[in-house]
Amino acid sequence: MKEKQGIDRNIVALGLVSFFTDMASSMVTSILPIFIVYTLHEGVDKLGVIVAVATFVSYAFRVVFGYLSDRYHMVKPFVVSGYLISAVTKPLLYYSHAWQSVALLRGLERMGKAVRSATKDMLISAYSHGESGRTFGFHKTLDIAGELIGSLLVFVLLYTLGESEALFRDIFAMTLIPGLCAVVIVIFYVSDAPYRKKEAHFDMHRDYALLPLLFLYFAFIFFMFNDSFFLIKAKEAGISTAYIPLLVVLLNLTQTLVSYAVGIKVDEIGAVKIVTLSFFFGILAMCALYMDWIIPGFIALGLFLVGSLNALRAYISDHAYNKGTVYGILYGGVALFGALGAVVTGFIWKHFGSTSAITFSLLGMMTVVVLYAVLYRLGKISIGKPS
Repeated sequence: MKEKQGIDRNIVALGLVSFFTDMASSMVTSILPIFIVYTLHEGVDKLGVIVAVATFVSYAFRVVFGYLSDRYHMVKPFVVSGYLISAVTKPLLYYSHAWQSVALLRGLERMGKAVRSATKDMLISAYSHGESGRTFGFHKTLDIAGELIGSLLVFVLLYTLGESEALFRDIFAMTLIPGLCAVVIVIFYVSDAPYRKKEAHFDMHRDYALLPLLFLYFAFIFFMFNDSFFLIKAKEAGISTAYIPLLVVLLNLTQTLVSYAVGIKVDEIGAVKIVTLSFFFGILAMCALYMDWIIPGFIALGLFLVGSLNALRAYISDHAYNKGTVYGILYGGVALFGALGAVVTGFIWKHFGSTSAITFSLLGMMTVVVLYAVLYRLGKISIGKPS
């Protein structure tokens, strides 16, 4: 039995980088849907467009930078550049007065996410020492802990100072501080990936067997509500704006508490089984939203997000030959299907109401699960443990 090693110092540093970056991100996302719909007085359909733009840019370009990293052996430069872009663009939301400028800035900020994400996962994989589930679980714990602190900070500010447009804008400006902290850490405390020349050959054919599981996940993401729609549903259900950030705290606390344990279970029983369980929690989250059970809905959403993402990142780390490219495909698929899903959800919600949008989502997710079961029975999806 292989002896477990301690978490590599580079993983700890990357965890702290994600902690500060996601603290800043959560300070934005905890209030941005409310800011768009209730402060700028734009419709839920415009929120859907903004979510689509941010999601698409964030994920689609990860394919490009993952491929470039594999092809030219550039890892840390992309990671540093991505964090720097995100750090300097979030505070510019302070100056936004229309949904178009919000969409533009969210797109630019998410471009930073696109530049760094696949390559960051390559760094994590490089320093995982054969325990990908545990390592990604540890990293995700710090990542989500940052989001939790960010949303808690927003709650304290709203609760003590009162809801106002000026406060919303000041919160956007404050994100510069944690963003720059992340940039300093990644520059000075994270080493580049240790490439070996014999790994230079690029052969995408060796990764085709991973695609069925990824494409099922993409289809599920199309029908799964983005957390922005969860927040608007909470507001619609009568929850005060000042308490909306506490729902983000609940979402992030759920993920923080279970992330490391999920990572260990991925190593023990295999990633595909964890993805299967995550689909169940995704459907449960939408059912809770349908019943206006907001708190259980956010808990189930957190379990879906942390389970599926930890499992798929570890699955790629263990099985992919061209890791940067396959991470890029994962995030690119989430981009395309998540963006299209956000637009469709916003349109249905705007014209037919939230109940119709949730019903559409549930029917689609259940259809994906049926297809998943069929492909599993046909042997197209393996449930073997990581090799």
